[in-house]
Amino acid sequence: MEKSNQYIDSLVRLRKELHKHPEVSGKEIETAKRVISFLENYPPDELITGVGTTGVVAIYKGKKTGKTVLFRCELDALPIEESNNFEHRSLINGVSHKCGHDGHMAILCGLAAELHQNKPESGAIILLFQPAEEDGSGAQKVLLDPKFASIQPDYVFALHNLPGFPIHQIVVKNETFTCAVNSIIIKLKGKTAHAGEPEKGINPALAIATIINQFNANIQADNTKENYCLITPIYTKIGKKAYGVAAGAGEIHFTVRSDSNLQMRKIELVLENLAKSIAKEYQLKCKTRWTQSFQANENDKTAVAFIKKAAKINGFELFEKEEPFSWGEDFGLFTQHYPGAMFGLGSGVNTPALHNPDYDFPDEIIATGVAVFHQISKQITNAH
Repeated sequence: MEKSNQYIDSLVRLRKELHKHPEVSGKEIETAKRVISFLENYPPDELITGVGTTGVVAIYKGKKTGKTVLFRCELDALPIEESNNFEHRSLINGVSHKCGHDGHMAILCGLAAELHQNKPESGAIILLFQPAEEDGSGAQKVLLDPKFASIQPDYVFALHNLPGFPIHQIVVKNETFTCAVNSIIIKLKGKTAHAGEPEKGINPALAIATIINQFNANIQADNTKENYCLITPIYTKIGKKAYGVAAGAGEIHFTVRSDSNLQMRKIELVLENLAKSIAKEYQLKCKTRWTQSFQANENDKTAVAFIKKAAKINGFELFEKEEPFSWGEDFGLFTQHYPGAMFGLGSGVNTPALHNPDYDFPDEIIATGVAVFHQISKQITNAH
């Protein structure tokens, strides 16, 4: 970790600068510019911009051919008003870095600085600054971008800081690391009537109540058991605030979580069919659509072994988690396409939780992230 310290001050400055100027998913234009201007101090062999809208790809190449490894971080912030009042607080109303993506970018920039000084012996190391992780659209935009088509990594890695875990601890897990998450929107159309003559209309209220109850019956909330499934009502709307009118239309939204992509496909079908049959029973027209879909991060065992070894070499505490995290992360799309893994980096037991208005990424774990990523890259690209 010592040799990273020469860059640490500039990385902390960058992190605070990124924190001050957050941008929501798909709008990370200034964020990308800040990353590019930092990378100009440690020029990569190849720099590709505008990937999947605002993404940035920096490539550091070895002299010989060999394996290619990709490390990914996220550019976007959240639509959350910051409650902190420190010097680097967000200057943008209602937007702030409450997931620590500012810190993840600083870690990848630190890795860029290391790689500029110490080129890989062989192969190539790719740093991907990905847009739009929070709404689940970014990974797909990058993977579909023709600019990304020539990039074929042998391994992909990402980390996420974890409040509630000891600072600097490396958290690993084979197979599912974060859950598959998908959100369903169910729209029901009936017929509006006078509230005094409800029998002359078709009101969606009972259908919505039935959908909530039946969906609830499909929950299996214990993530230590097979077929883990969490279904959460998020939003509902019915009728208008007009007391003489019986509602004729309504909608309800849920998020659905599962510990595998395969299981998620099954649950999606069950819920769609349930909604449609309940709507039919109440003589309603029904439309369903899915939004903000996150694939489960299914970690490759070899990739996890590289992370464990990197943690050990650096003397970091290692924790093997038994159950997956219940949140979604769109890096899951990368681990579906390439062998790879996501791991956790403890950001302190008493740190405010992710997505909380008072959360702030702890700068002292930047060097930890850089050290683990750099060690993984050496294991894969240094010729033996």
